[in-house]
Amino acid sequence: MKYKHIRMFLCAVVAFSPVMLKAQTTSKVDIMAIIRGAEGKPLRGAVVTNLADAVNTVTDSLGTFSLLVTPNSILSVSAPGYETLSVEATPDLNEISLASDKSAQPVQVAFRKVAQKNLLGGVSAVNVPGILRENYFTNSLEDLEAYVGGFNGANIWGMDSYLVLVDGIPRDAESVLPTEIEQVTFLKGVSAVALYGSRAAKGVVYISTKRGEAQDQQINVRVNAGVFVPKSYPKYLGSAEYMTLYNEARRNDGLDDLYTGATIYNHSSGTNPYRYPNLDYYSSEYLQETYNRYDGTVEISGGNQQARYYTNVGFNSAGSLLNFGEAKNNGNERFNIRGNVDIDLNKYIYAKVDAAAIYNSGRGVNTNYWTGVASLRPHRFSPLIPVSMIEESDETSWQLVNNSNNLIDGKYLLGGTQLDQTNPFASIYAGGNNKYTSRQFQFNTGVGANLENVLKGLSFLSNFGVDYSTSYNQSFNNNYAVYEAAWNNYAGYDQISSLTKYGEDSKTGVQNISNSWYRQTIAFSGQFNYLASVNENHHISAMLIANGYQQSVSEVYHKTSNANLGLHLGYNYLDKYYVDFNGAMVHSARLPEGNRQAFSPTLALGWRISEEGFMEDLPAVDNLKLSVSGGVLHTDLNIPGYYLYQSIYTQTDGAWYSWRDGALNRTTDSRRGENPNLTFSKREEVNVTLEGSFLKRLLTFEGSLFANRITGNAVQASVLYPSYFSTGWPNSSFIPYINYNDDQRLGFDFNVNLNKRMGEIDWTLGMAATYYRTEATKRAEMYENEYQSRQGRPLDAIWGLRSDGFFMSQEEIDGSPTQAFGQVKPGDIKYFDQNGDGVIDSQDEVYLGKGGWYGDPLTLGLNLTAKWRNLTFLALGVGRFGAHAQKNNSYFWVDGEDKYSEVVRERWTEGTMNTATYPRLTTLNSDNNFRSSDFWLYSTNRFDLAKVQVSYDLPERILQNTFIHEWGVYLSGSNLLTVSPEREVLELNVGSSPQTRFYNFGVKALF
Repeated sequence: MKYKHIRMFLCAVVAFSPVMLKAQTTSKVDIMAIIRGAEGKPLRGAVVTNLADAVNTVTDSLGTFSLLVTPNSILSVSAPGYETLSVEATPDLNEISLASDKSAQPVQVAFRKVAQKNLLGGVSAVNVPGILRENYFTNSLEDLEAYVGGFNGANIWGMDSYLVLVDGIPRDAESVLPTEIEQVTFLKGVSAVALYGSRAAKGVVYISTKRGEAQDQQINVRVNAGVFVPKSYPKYLGSAEYMTLYNEARRNDGLDDLYTGATIYNHSSGTNPYRYPNLDYYSSEYLQETYNRYDGTVEISGGNQQARYYTNVGFNSAGSLLNFGEAKNNGNERFNIRGNVDIDLNKYIYAKVDAAAIYNSGRGVNTNYWTGVASLRPHRFSPLIPVSMIEESDETSWQLVNNSNNLIDGKYLLGGTQLDQTNPFASIYAGGNNKYTSRQFQFNTGVGANLENVLKGLSFLSNFGVDYSTSYNQSFNNNYAVYEAAWNNYAGYDQISSLTKYGEDSKTGVQNISNSWYRQTIAFSGQFNYLASVNENHHISAMLIANGYQQSVSEVYHKTSNANLGLHLGYNYLDKYYVDFNGAMVHSARLPEGNRQAFSPTLALGWRISEEGFMEDLPAVDNLKLSVSGGVLHTDLNIPGYYLYQSIYTQTDGAWYSWRDGALNRTTDSRRGENPNLTFSKREEVNVTLEGSFLKRLLTFEGSLFANRITGNAVQASVLYPSYFSTGWPNSSFIPYINYNDDQRLGFDFNVNLNKRMGEIDWTLGMAATYYRTEATKRAEMYENEYQSRQGRPLDAIWGLRSDGFFMSQEEIDGSPTQAFGQVKPGDIKYFDQNGDGVIDSQDEVYLGKGGWYGDPLTLGLNLTAKWRNLTFLALGVGRFGAHAQKNNSYFWVDGEDKYSEVVRERWTEGTMNTATYPRLTTLNSDNNFRSSDFWLYSTNRFDLAKVQVSYDLPERILQNTFIHEWGVYLSGSNLLTVSPEREVLELNVGSSPQTRFYNFGVKALF
């Protein structure tokens, strides 16, 4: 009976098994999706696990996977360097994006890579591919101050320079494009830069280029077309208004009018612009409304476990605003190619070979149009003289026409005067053209070895680079004649009765080579690395490094050199307690023998507070780490040249005194004293960094406080020596260079990011800020008045006079302190007598404000990203606050024969004395008015809408079964808006091409 029941049960199972299997099959869903990283790249090797069904899989080289699972069950997706994500298995699931685990991502620091979570000592990094996905930009460091604190676009922590390294080699940041870059690291603190030696003492920007990965070949293509639109042009007065005000200026000087009313009327009427010119040099007659920029990039990468490769080929071109003569052909082109190859020669030895070439060329004319028209007055002459207006009977003039080599459009001769025989118009039409050529070749290679057979954890790495840059100009320099017309009106209409010719037309056909320049860089580093873990709790790292580079530049006798030995020792316990020692023995040829070496020690300590037991009751804190670093860096950056420790004597032909009148005497003059004790300047610093993430990375924060001083800056301090150490005539000095001046910088920086999904929109809001304050803490100076002391003032202090309005009458002038800057009249600027000595002179100059020469004291960057499905919106803003500048260019300081801008309309006259905002006009020099003072001071506070971009990526399902894996388009605008009380001044360029807005349309694809 028992066996009978068993047989019946088995038959039932067999009978119903198809139904059961069918039911089981229909209850599953086949998930086919692609997994992408934070920068949008498909992730190969990501692990997808379903615990409910006990199945898992790994994504292929295209980042795709297929898995049969229970509907609405949970998929766990993980990949190295990314945060693990849990998603619901639904039939419409076709794409999964993983957020980068920034704490695990490696960051390039000095001679090694460190996980983000283990960084110490003032280091910030930017993932450029991730930024480029939503923010197309063309310069390697463009607007990065909106993403990272400590960098204000000009320098790091308010210092006056920084070292740029591209893959470890000193190079220009402009030599690499954003599409070539993987990461930009800002090494700010003393501990972060110590291993690079003397030349890195003011900060390092390390640019890491992309490298190939073990994957199937990928091809990324990006093309862009953009247009530049000028923001503003200088606004100068027309001929009639200029002549009217120039007459006024002459009357102010006690002179008669130069221009008659009839002449002024004729220039304003426009009836004959050739006889009575009224030129607007920024009109559409000479300039285009816009000009274009085009670029394209192809990236090819791939490889296997033995060899990986990355190639970048790019091209861009840009036009010009000028729209006449030879200038119509102005433009610039750039072609670049880069190849990076990594090879594992065997289990123990690996190598890399990188090479890049950059070709730049530009076509231009043999004059600077913008500089020329900034001073050329509108009534001076007509650029073109129509030959149709020459009297038919004037055979002499017609002979000049027939003999001219430069008859423009067959209708015009080139205009000019005796004083304007060369002018920007004639030069653009007939002066020839030039071509600028620049070539850069970059090569670096490295060999590494795993030495675990010698000692477990030991390895060796070397890097060698050679760069060569050269540039030159090729030009055809033509001579040309200009003509000045004499006019008559006896026939009832204007005619040219004669022409006066200045100069000769000639074309030699000779191509001239000029401005030849080259630079060669040779760099080398070799290092032994040691990494070990004891009981998986104690992590030890060590490096012994030899590093150096040398740059030679044409026409510079001494090469720029940097050489040092570096030592790193690090200890990490449970990723909770950290100790890092970084030190370098530096060498400098700028110092006397015996003082050419010095040791720079630094120490960094770290504490991950969030791992402590007392933090267990604070689940909102994901990570919280405090680090402190400090040290002393010896540097020769503040020594302004070589051999300054030596005395200098020169032989001069002169006749200071002689017993033989008329005979030539030779004298030997001293120019500098000797100082065998000249030594390095020192950067002494302490900085504190706090970083954390909260509420499951909803909020992340990183901030640093820093205090540093640079002591012993080399100066020639005459006030420290007796007066007889230097003489005025004959010119001689025995004053040496000494280490004396000290500078101090205090400040902070931070980055804070908020990441939140609201509905179907993923929001990211980031803020980066840098604030610093500088002070000249020690100066060799001697001022009679304490208020003029530079010590205790900012390093970028602006000094000048305090103004007290305008002089309203001669009686007021007579009752005021004597003006030492020339004769003054009513309408001139009046100044305060600061020291009460009854004389206005340089001793009355006071501190006016910060100049922002190292960047504005406060830089604030904002970045906002909103992503809805396949549509992404980005906005970048950058604010700069706390600095000042002087309105002291030719647009504002107008006297003599200068061109008048619209600012003179607010000039002082007897009728406007109570409302005037500009001094009286004069045809003489106005040294009293046009000097540094708070009258010309203005705040440069501004907030710029730096970028807006809208991007759209085609859904993955549209591209299925095609060779295209990604396709996206984007539209962006740059430099769109400036908000500032002084916006018009800040957006104004005088003597150079105008500032522009840039609108761009781009297409990108992945194959």
